[in-house]
Amino acid sequence: MLLQALLSGLSSGAVLGLVALGFTLVAGTVRVLHLAHGDVVVAAVLTGVLVVLGRTPVAASLGPGRSVLLVLLTLLAGALLSCLVALVAVAPALSDEGRGRAADPLGWVAGTVAAGLLVREVLGLLLPAQASAVPDPLRLQSVVGPLGLPGGQSLPAEVLPVLVVGLAAGVLAERVLVVSRTGRALRAVADDPDAAALCGISPRRALLVCFAAAGLLAGLAGLLDASGRAVEVDDGVLLGLAGAAAALLGGLGSLRGALVGGLALGVLQSVVVVLLGGQWAQVVPLGVLVVLLAVRPQGLRAGAPVRAG
Repeated sequence: MLLQALLSGLSSGAVLGLVALGFTLVAGTVRVLHLAHGDVVVAAVLTGVLVVLGRTPVAASLGPGRSVLLVLLTLLAGALLSCLVALVAVAPALSDEGRGRAADPLGWVAGTVAAGLLVREVLGLLLPAQASAVPDPLRLQSVVGPLGLPGGQSLPAEVLPVLVVGLAAGVLAERVLVVSRTGRALRAVADDPDAAALCGISPRRALLVCFAAAGLLAGLAGLLDASGRAVEVDDGVLLGLAGAAAALLGGLGSLRGALVGGLALGVLQSVVVVLLGGQWAQVVPLGVLVVLLAVRPQGLRAGAPVRAG
């Protein structure tokens, strides 16, 4: 049973790692907590479902063309929604020496919280059902069958594919953000926005690139988390808080730490569920978040801008 909990926890932790990666990327680059990030995760996948299947989606197997369309629309929706949050809720609250405007932390806190609420309300109007069925466009449930484990236990079919895809995507994103020219530009803005601007790096463009990357990761996390089950518009609240807990657990600003924090939190959550019951599933990430905010609000390994380790 513990082996099943470990593998299931690593699988869900890989999804949390993607959410945490986007959260810590934004926090480490522009010093903003993307409090609408969880809502973007859910909104991205539900937007794809809305366009492909309509307002009353049903659980159905999609053909190759519609599956590809759903994946692309989800990723695009994540990037666009995240950029919209950046432009409307975050950019007006950041410092702008050219306009003589000082940073307003309360502005982006209120803005991102309001953006998340707005996303949920709009989705609730567009999708009248309490929960919407999300297909499995990545065929996560059919790549491999249920895996038998010692002691007569079995592993759900989607656990290993989600783990592999989530880890691969997370490691690839971390490497791209570390070694690419765009990643170096984001780190320059994180280190010293004024010096980066003197070198020709636009802070506004960096803001949009940062949020767009977080949105792409949010879309992928939504596909991995929601495929083959029913999703409610409010699910993003707890998912976003769990991603924030994972980011703090790995060290706010550490890309690699966000992935490790997600895996650790997923395993902890799964083990607690086995030992205490499913009613404790959502208590774990919230408890971890509260403890970290009380003991070390900057994160376990904080103190530097966005970085690899």
